[in-house]
Amino acid sequence: MGHEMMRHSDKKNTGVRGRDHAGGNGEDKEFLRTEPLGKLLLKLALPTVTAQIINMLYNIVDRIYIGHIPGIGAAALTGVGVCMPLIMIVSAFAALVGYGGAPRASIFMGKQDKESAEKTLGNCFAVQILISVILTAVLLIWNRDFLMAFGASENTIEYGVSYMNIYALGTVFVELTLGMNAFITAQGYAKTGMLSVLIGAVANIILDPVFIFGFNMDVRGAALATIISQALSCVWVISFLCGKRTFLKIRWKNMRLVPKVILPCLALGTATFIMQASESVISVCFNSSLQKYGGDLAVGAMTILTSVMQFAMLPLQGLGQGAQPIISYNYGAGDAGRVKAAFKLLLKVSLGYATLLWLLVMVLPGGFAAMFTSDGELMEFTKTALRIYMGAMFLMGIQMACQMTFNALGKATESIVVAVMRKFVLLIPLIYIMPQIIRADQTMAVYIAEPIADTIAVAFTAVLFTIQFRKTIRSIRNV
Repeated sequence: MGHEMMRHSDKKNTGVRGRDHAGGNGEDKEFLRTEPLGKLLLKLALPTVTAQIINMLYNIVDRIYIGHIPGIGAAALTGVGVCMPLIMIVSAFAALVGYGGAPRASIFMGKQDKESAEKTLGNCFAVQILISVILTAVLLIWNRDFLMAFGASENTIEYGVSYMNIYALGTVFVELTLGMNAFITAQGYAKTGMLSVLIGAVANIILDPVFIFGFNMDVRGAALATIISQALSCVWVISFLCGKRTFLKIRWKNMRLVPKVILPCLALGTATFIMQASESVISVCFNSSLQKYGGDLAVGAMTILTSVMQFAMLPLQGLGQGAQPIISYNYGAGDAGRVKAAFKLLLKVSLGYATLLWLLVMVLPGGFAAMFTSDGELMEFTKTALRIYMGAMFLMGIQMACQMTFNALGKATESIVVAVMRKFVLLIPLIYIMPQIIRADQTMAVYIAEPIADTIAVAFTAVLFTIQFRKTIRSIRNV
């Protein structure tokens, strides 16, 4: 992966053009090597963070509206919450291809190798379409079976099935929007990447109340609003990548799958896939365990907790995505000092954001709970659970900065190890172990698994990253 590089720091600046990194036109991609890092990260990360926050609105706005449907809000919210593992899987496959291919495309651009960068884009586009067809069929045929296994009850299953039957039809739009938008951001077109999700999110916010309340479609209306919105975003993304403004274009000749092109992308994207897909597995583990100890109330609270966690994690991913073109391009160009400085800046900003959000959750848990439900019992239960579940949130700035930097450097193995450690080695066993240790309140013991796993995982990641990052910096300097 990252060791296959040819250093081109002394090469002339050939026309890799960037049009919206600073709101201007036609500036050479060497701005990734020359602009002050603070200013550059702000330009690239502000749109990507905004895009991630906007992207949250797709599912979170749905849940807010659903949770306030008169008479059925709490049950409907729980039913749609059980759909989240399937929705996470769809997003994870988009990340597998997009977040694996986009950093490699940036590295090739740093080497001034446009042909390889475009082959990467074309192969990833073709694979996204293939994955979409398969996922759509699977979700339409087996969604009821999945939802029952994921913690749905007889009281909530019909809401989940109604939502997924419609959502599944828009799988291709989700895959192409999320996966291909990564290639827009990777080129430095951060504002365009932000607009990709802004278009869909605004449409979703407008259409949700129209379909849910205006047409009395309840959860089906929320799903329909989501797929129409994603379709609008998809049209925007594909139009841009096939148009005149982009540097890397989707071309028919590059869509023929070549193993040596696509397999390294999938290898690099595996870490992000594991990170996101494991959220699905973990959601199943949480829901089944919570259903056992706390019933529908505990599962409903978990839906809210997951939503609040997204407030934390997605902006952190946005910061990492903003830093990715800087780190990847300078790694490809052989500029060790700039790679090191970019990571340090990313770490400081990520840690600061995570700490601020942690403080807000600790001080105002009721405010977050009230966003999603007007049910008094569910709100009170969630306030306590939220403080426990998010107990180590402030440490996640370190985790995400290290993990996103591994990805930006093309370090597939390290990225996978970090992702597997936090989710599979630590969190999943703890979900089942903690209720056996804390028997006084077994429901809350399930939630305690999250902060314990986070604390241990961050310590492990920090040590591994320190060792591997120093080796990477030395290898760049020795070339």
